[in-house]
Amino acid sequence: MRSGPIALRAAGAALALVLAPAAGTALAHDGVQATATPSTAAPGADVDVRVKGCEGTTGAARSPAFVADAELTGRDGGAYALFGGATLRTGLEDGTYRLSVTCDGHDHHDVGTLTVRRHQQPTHRPAPVTPVAPVRAGGGGTAAFAAPVAPGVAQTASGDGLGTPYTLLGLGMAGAAAVAVAFRSSRRRRAE
Repeated sequence: MRSGPIALRAAGAALALVLAPAAGTALAHDGVQATATPSTAAPGADVDVRVKGCEGTTGAARSPAFVADAELTGRDGGAYALFGGATLRTGLEDGTYRLSVTCDGHDHHDVGTLTVRRHQQPTHRPAPVTPVAPVRAGGGGTAAFAAPVAPGVAQTASGDGLGTPYTLLGLGMAGAAAVAVAFRSSRRRRAE
């Protein structure tokens, strides 16, 4: 029969009912949370401590990593966080250290952590992009007439400018624009 699994489920349910009131009591002060900024720091560094969930306007945060307790202050009780600062001990080993808080007349143990690292890992940032040739921009529409450049080959401009063919092309385009403007102006005058 299936009495074994049913008995096991019944025992689990009974255990949950017995432990539920104890868990509720343990969670009475668990609304308090502490964070350190930066969350990873070197020994001897200063850190800012922020605590949420305290009803009072003062408190203290402590950790085995701190030289002294961080005095916390804030305003208007539980609606706002409490703030303070602390200095890390210089002889700390790398690792994670727990933060505890005293506020509301209660001790709140292990409500945050702080990581200590003697040597910070270098952050990898993308290398800055630097152009290897002049940027094809502007030029009044003449950039499209420039000769294509093979990848990896730098293009340099000579001191002579673009040269005779491009000068003549530019003058021709300017002349065509002037003719178009003159033609349009003469049509408007006739219409009036």
